[in-house]
Amino acid sequence: MEQRSAYIILNMIEGIGPVSVRRLIDTLGSPRAILEADRDALMEARGVGEKMALKIMAQRDSCSAEDEVDKAAEIGARIITQADDEYPDALKTIHDPPLVLYVLGRLLPKDGKAIGIVGSRATSTYGLSAADRLAYQLGQTGFTVVSGLARGTDTAAHSGALKSGGRTIAVLGGALDCLYPPENAELAARIAKSGAVISEYPMGRKADRMTFPYRNRIISGLSMGVLLIESALKGGSMHTVEAAMEQGRTVFALPGRIDTPGARGPHMLIKNGAKLVERLDDLLEEYEFLIPPAELEAPQDEVAARPEVPLSEAESTVVEALWQEPLDIDSLARSVGMKSHELSSLLLGLEMKRVIKMRPGRMVELAEDLRTSRF
Repeated sequence: MEQRSAYIILNMIEGIGPVSVRRLIDTLGSPRAILEADRDALMEARGVGEKMALKIMAQRDSCSAEDEVDKAAEIGARIITQADDEYPDALKTIHDPPLVLYVLGRLLPKDGKAIGIVGSRATSTYGLSAADRLAYQLGQTGFTVVSGLARGTDTAAHSGALKSGGRTIAVLGGALDCLYPPENAELAARIAKSGAVISEYPMGRKADRMTFPYRNRIISGLSMGVLLIESALKGGSMHTVEAAMEQGRTVFALPGRIDTPGARGPHMLIKNGAKLVERLDDLLEEYEFLIPPAELEAPQDEVAARPEVPLSEAESTVVEALWQEPLDIDSLARSVGMKSHELSSLLLGLEMKRVIKMRPGRMVELAEDLRTSRF
C-alpha cells in the first residue's frame, strides 16, 4: 500500500486525529505501518489506549482509498495528502495539520502569500463593505484571500477577491459534496475556477458544531496573518484568531462603532495589541519583506532597536518565567500560579505586543530579540 493511500484511510477512520496519527507514525515508522500493526503495537504510541487501538483495527479494513479517490473525482476533486509535494508548506508547520485535503480547483505555491479574512455571519453593512474592499485590494496586490465560505463576512471576502481577478481559497466545515451553506454553491464554483475550495473531511461528512471550529485552524494555518472584521467576544471567528496566535500568525482587527455588538471582538484584540486596520497599507506594511525595494533595505547595523514595551506586573511575571526556556501553557500556568483563563488573557496581550511567540503544541517562548535582554 502506498503511503498516500494509508493517509486517506487514516483520515476516514473516526475517532483519531492528526496528532494521534503523528504519534503513531513516530512510534511505528509510517502511515502504512499503522494499518498493519496489531493492538499491542498501536498502544505503544503515546496517548493511544486500547479503545483507540480497537477503533483503528475495526475500521481500517472497511475503508478503501481507491473508492474515496473515485468519489472525489466524481465531483471534480482531487485528494492531496501529507505525502504529496502539493501539500501546502504553511500547514506543515502547525501543531495538527490535516492528514489530507480534498481540493476543488488548484493550490499553488504562490498561495503561501495569503491573508485570512474572518468575521461574523451576521455582520453589518459596514463590515461587509470593508471585507469586500480589503479582499479586493489584497487580490490586486497578489495576496491570496483565505476564508470559510460562510454567510456574511466570508462571502464578502471571497467575492471581493474574485472581483479583483485574484486568488481565494475557501475552507469548508464539511465534505466537498456536502456544501454549506447551499446558497453559496455558485460562489464555490467560481472560487474553484481561479482558486480552490478545500476540506479535510471525507466524502459524505456533513458540517456540524464540531467541524466548523476545527476547520478554523486550517484557515489560519494557510495564512500569514488573519484579519478579524466583526465578531462578538466569543464568536466563532475568535476561534480562528486564537488558532492564528497559537500558530504564530499576525492578527489584524478592523475597528468598528462602539454601539455595534460585532465591534467588541476586534476592539478587545486591538486593546491587547492587534494591529488596527483602516486601509490596505496597514496590512501591507507588515509584509514589506515580501517585496523589499533594494533602495529601502537598511544595513544590518542601522536597524532600529526594538522599542521598549511597558508590561504590567503580571505580564512581567510571565516573561520572567520564560527566561530560561520555553514552556507549555499548563507548565507556565503552574509556574506563575495563575488559572488557565487568566493566563490565556495575558498571553493574548503579550503575543500582540510581540513579547512572546506561540509555538506548535501550545508552547510559549520569548520573542527572539528578547532572549538576551531584560525589560
